[in-house]
Amino acid sequence: MTTKGVRGQGSGVSKRDRSVGKGRRIRAEAIRSFRDLIVWRKAIQFAKIAYDLTKRFPADERFGLTSQVRRAAVSVSSNIAEGHSRQGREFTQFLSIARGSLAEVESQLLLAVELGYLQVGVLDEALNLACEIRRMASALSARLASNL
Repeated sequence: MTTKGVRGQGSGVSKRDRSVGKGRRIRAEAIRSFRDLIVWRKAIQFAKIAYDLTKRFPADERFGLTSQVRRAAVSVSSNIAEGHSRQGREFTQFLSIARGSLAEVESQLLLAVELGYLQVGVLDEALNLACEIRRMASALSARLASNL
């Protein structure tokens, strides 16, 4: 059975599982590093987009909203990576924190629109990617919980 995640769906795991009989599964290729997780790769892409968007903010926001958006965006991939290194129940907690950071960035970018720093149309890519990452992180978390 192929794990979903290759096209932005499912758990964000980039490898395949193979049935071995009696309900057991083995990994065709084990996830050795957080870098093997599609959800982490998408989180890196999200942070890059957030950095690009904040370049449009006024200079006087450099230590305010700009810094806050960038820190929260970096936190998404960082929490996925740290959680992967811990495994099990802790990994699900770090995935939850990553989803919280996603919501934080979304809120801050919407505030930037309200403040006139961005036009709503430039957020489409970031907001769509945030939604995709949230779905993938939730599916991965559910999968981890079912394996505990």
